[in-house]
Amino acid sequence: MPVHRPDPTRRDFLRFLAASPLLAGSWPDWAGGAGLTGDGGQQALIDRADQALNVFDFEAVAEANLPPAHWGYIQTGVRDDATLRANREAFSKLKLRARRLVGVSDIDMSVELFGERWPTPIVIAPTGSQRGFHPEGEVAVARAARSRNHLMVLSNVATTSLEDAIEARGAPIWQQFYPPERWESTRRLLRRVEATGCPVAVLTVDLPAMSNRETELRYARMDTRDCTRCHGNNSGEDYFSRKPMYDGIDRADITEIGGGWMDWAFVDRFKAETSMRLVIKGIVTAEDARRSVDHGADAIVVSNHGGRAAESLRSTLESLPEVVEAVDGRIPVLVDSGFRRGMDILKGLALGATAVQIGRPYLWGLAAFGQEGVETVLDLLTAELEIAMKFAGARSIDEIERSMVEWA
Repeated sequence: MPVHRPDPTRRDFLRFLAASPLLAGSWPDWAGGAGLTGDGGQQALIDRADQALNVFDFEAVAEANLPPAHWGYIQTGVRDDATLRANREAFSKLKLRARRLVGVSDIDMSVELFGERWPTPIVIAPTGSQRGFHPEGEVAVARAARSRNHLMVLSNVATTSLEDAIEARGAPIWQQFYPPERWESTRRLLRRVEATGCPVAVLTVDLPAMSNRETELRYARMDTRDCTRCHGNNSGEDYFSRKPMYDGIDRADITEIGGGWMDWAFVDRFKAETSMRLVIKGIVTAEDARRSVDHGADAIVVSNHGGRAAESLRSTLESLPEVVEAVDGRIPVLVDSGFRRGMDILKGLALGATAVQIGRPYLWGLAAFGQEGVETVLDLLTAELEIAMKFAGARSIDEIERSMVEWA
């Protein structure tokens, strides 16, 4: 569906609601208003990206800009959204043990992944259907990644081709995979991605079945347009026909996003088929972390799909320590789901993550102000991380350690 921009009357009304103390905290989770009473506190709608004090300022503007179905797609968890909330609540349970007199005037936030040095550990996570949030979609995000020199991972269900995203980024990016069940189609996808010079394949394994995303469905019912071609079950000819990564693939081979048929034998075959490094995304237990290493994974992403997969009630922050311990330094461990502040990123790094992926915050920035919004989200998180490192007494990412945090 094309992006809908609300008329001035609706935007003015939402601006009034945002400023009204009468409604603070009174909206149900599924009915919106997350940007009004979220972690960033009550806020009026900003008019420019440079007015944002934190990433939550973009959340409110994104809600005002988007039609209900598109907003619901960004914000949804599964069932009661309990795991989505658990991802955020976990950060309040992990306290900082601030250090003093370390000498933190010079901070080095750079990290190395697969031999490449990045200025910060903040990675742009794969998220689908970004042209639903802004006309330039993934191209705007790639340009923001280029201007701020961030690692970007492109979703397999992006609304921009990998080739166009790489051109906008000006450098190779990582590609996420939801592989078709038919092996020949998976092989064709691999050949296409390899031909672009993409160095890393990110195999997402946390959707063995399509999750029940009730918030998304509720918002779609509020939309006055025909949303059936885009929303509902993430399957079918119409859905995949708008995903450029599946061009040339027999869509009869793609029953739905996810892959309940995948097993460790498939991981072995996938790994053997490609020269790209293999990152397995969606690991949340020590058992699966050890098996990932045993089956040749070059890195792991601890992820519960931003609370959009299983309603496990377990945050990735709580899952991270056992995965790090099981991996025991043999491969990098990344983490995502719920990271909204620089201090959140510090906590993830303190628990052993090599890097942290962000998802919803940059989508809020994209929906609010396009490329400039994404850039400002990256700038805010980077600045907050630098401040958090100074209070933790860490002059570099390598100096961030487990002793800097403790569970409440």
